[in-house]
Amino acid sequence: MDVGSCHLGGNADAVEFCPHRPFRHVLAAATYTLQEQAGEEQQQQQDRAGTVSLFSVDAGAEDESRRLRLLHTVETAGVFDMKWSPTAPLLAQADAHGRLVLRRLEHEDGSDEGVVLTDVVAGNISSSMCLYVDWNQNADSLAVALSDGSLSVVPMREDRLEVSEQWTAHQYEVWTCYFDRARPHLLYSGSDDCSFGCWDLRESPSNAVFRNKKTHTMGVCCIAQNPLEENMLLTGSYDEFLRVWDMRSMMKPVDEKSLNLGGGVWRLKYHPNIPDIVLAACMHNGFAIVKAGAGDATIMETYCKHESLAYGADWQTSEAAEHNTDSSVIATCSFYDRLLRVWQPENLVNHPTS
Repeated sequence: MDVGSCHLGGNADAVEFCPHRPFRHVLAAATYTLQEQAGEEQQQQQDRAGTVSLFSVDAGAEDESRRLRLLHTVETAGVFDMKWSPTAPLLAQADAHGRLVLRRLEHEDGSDEGVVLTDVVAGNISSSMCLYVDWNQNADSLAVALSDGSLSVVPMREDRLEVSEQWTAHQYEVWTCYFDRARPHLLYSGSDDCSFGCWDLRESPSNAVFRNKKTHTMGVCCIAQNPLEENMLLTGSYDEFLRVWDMRSMMKPVDEKSLNLGGGVWRLKYHPNIPDIVLAACMHNGFAIVKAGAGDATIMETYCKHESLAYGADWQTSEAAEHNTDSSVIATCSFYDRLLRVWQPENLVNHPTS
């Protein structure tokens, strides 16, 4: 069921629901737009501009105009990725200017209605573009994936952001990085060089635990870990496959099963309450809800109401969905048509929650 939709001011590439009370109704949507500008001597210069917009989402509102409402917009550099801290309403932004920016979500003027993002701290990470950001579970460190093939680790400080370690991890762009939720000294990465790797941050420089260069036939775009089964890891690739990994043998993880989603798998997000349900952004083939548990991975539902590259995808964390999976709410966005959609899946009714 469609809840609401709107067009953003730029190319839409990321959506993230705030998971923290009292802001669980807040959705952040980001854009990245390449603008051609005439510079000196009429040479064309490229400016990568972007926005982060906050929306209020209330799928159950009787008044349709209140189901999806714009609250606040921040003008910034082009945003490739953003993530909420796991411990506080703090949003980390990885952008095209090589910066990591942290902003805090706050009520405006003490009002329960209005919310704004206030700048906390920003740091220059690299002369290359920051393509992806992830928090460790304690929220005391962030990892940033870079367009020059490097990975950066940045300790969380509210007075400054400085890289504690940066190393060349891949030959080409690093599209994703992911802290192991149970073993925070391990950092996974996926790259345009088709490799999926893991790094031990206890060593300096970080040591490669493993590199898999044979399984994926195209670039590795996303990584996700099952919230209850810590040894189950998912990867998504331009080669259109979602792969399920058994990580019990960390030196040589086993590719247990795979599922062709019919489009490059750009993002994977586990349901906040149902441990075997995953939302996938499939680039050229819309969005899919996948059951990826102990058995075979299967597609439960698809959503194809976007007319451009399917990039951003996230679940809303809510009290209603904790008790009734029929209340699950999803936000998705697509790039060139600049479209943001909020909708509810049809096939999660009576699915057991954790």
